[in-house]
Amino acid sequence: MLLADELPLSEAESQLLEAARAFSRREVGPNAARWERERVYPRETIHAAAALGLTRIQIPATLGGLDLRFRAKVRIVEEIARDDFGFAFALVNTHNAASRLARDGNDSQRARYLDGLLRGELIGAVSLTEPSAGSDFPAIRTRAARVAGGWLLNGEKAWLTNGSAVDVVLVYAQTDPAAGGRGIAAFVVDARREGFERGAAYGLAGAHAIGAAGFRLADYFAADEDLFYAPGAAFKSALGSITGARIYVAAMCCGMLEEALQLALARARARSTFGRPLIERQGLRWMLADVATDLDAARLLAYRAARLLAYRAARLLEAGQDAVLAAAHAKKFAARMAEQRLPQCMQVFGAEGLMEAHPFGRHLAAARTAHYADGSTEIQNERVAAYLERGSDG
Repeated sequence: MLLADELPLSEAESQLLEAARAFSRREVGPNAARWERERVYPRETIHAAAALGLTRIQIPATLGGLDLRFRAKVRIVEEIARDDFGFAFALVNTHNAASRLARDGNDSQRARYLDGLLRGELIGAVSLTEPSAGSDFPAIRTRAARVAGGWLLNGEKAWLTNGSAVDVVLVYAQTDPAAGGRGIAAFVVDARREGFERGAAYGLAGAHAIGAAGFRLADYFAADEDLFYAPGAAFKSALGSITGARIYVAAMCCGMLEEALQLALARARARSTFGRPLIERQGLRWMLADVATDLDAARLLAYRAARLLAYRAARLLEAGQDAVLAAAHAKKFAARMAEQRLPQCMQVFGAEGLMEAHPFGRHLAAARTAHYADGSTEIQNERVAAYLERGSDG
């Protein structure tokens, strides 16, 4: 049911996936309920994951990374999400901050922050969303004003993954409101410096390990060397990164449902009612069969999108194929599918499925989180509808 052949890995990637799987069963699964109950951000576990190389997946070897492919990241976060969506999302966002810094940062930025991010000693994040601007990215109000030697940043950001513990943030800000998206620039912001005001962690219903929080910038001075993407380049870069995020969020939904299905099957085989194992009850068997079908369909959509993203990056995109469309299909279907099918796996346990000892409640809340992360389900529908309107065959 894993469909591994649909997104095959190299030997090095497979070895890292196995290490990630063992790490997650050992360190993430046993602690996920406690992180939720005690409202803890798992910084120490992020550090331990970094020691395995899980913050180095797509980093060039010349900069201390493993130089592996996007598909390896997809498979790894899918596996970790089986234990906790929140932790997987927090970890991948630190990895993504490091990856961007390695790929597009200048020597000064890499010298100051890259090694700390790779070691898990620094927590990283990318900040686009604001209280009044989510999917409408050009509407951001955070301002960057030119001053001698750099920029002054002022504004408020919201829903920052890792925000409650972040050290280094790639912040998008508007330099010229009249220019719309073309006026947006990005800056490397050090959360430990004056002018960065961290908000309290959001009291989320599930997935607390994401560490979601907001922050304010109050005359934060970003030197010229802190400029990451100049106006005109930042907007396009942000949209490109969102496509990849939608793909791995879809895969993470698959990871959660895979775990729930395996737990449900084990319970159905082990428990009997009225003298017969639950697994022999046709209604239950067919219900779980439907879960398995939707799970495979969602995984195929996610893996197809991952392959198309690689083709696009290599300029091998075939006519009529687009990773943006594929990512929209994958994320929309996977989030809806997980939210619908997780309760069916939970039902096999009866009222016991509500207990903290089982992951169903956390996974169900995380499936709802997936509807919002990196573009709401409604935005995915807009992406698909735009292709239909143009008459594209997708």
